[in-house]
Amino acid sequence: MKNITLAIDERLLEQARSLAEKRKTSLNAMVRSLLAHEVEQADRIEWAREGMRKLIEEKQRRGESGAPFVWNRDEIYAEREDRIISRLERPPLRGFGEES
Repeated sequence: MKNITLAIDERLLEQARSLAEKRKTSLNAMVRSLLAHEVEQADRIEWAREGMRKLIEEKQRRGESGAPFVWNRDEIYAEREDRIISRLERPPLRGFGEES
């Protein structure tokens, strides 16, 4: 394992040490965890981009042409609204709102 030197603002360093203490861990472990998370996220983004590139290339190889798909905000929100409204609609309860 390699050692590195970081230049950190004193106030940030104190806050980070305090946070590490509250979490019952070391500042070193927190920095390693944060760096690992950032690298993992960058890898996931690159994986997703590569997947999209492959899908585009596959479509082009198949010769699927035609008008490009265009997102329509009104259609998206209409579909979403229909789902929300259908969840909210309930049959009326017996005995409530009925006239005798």
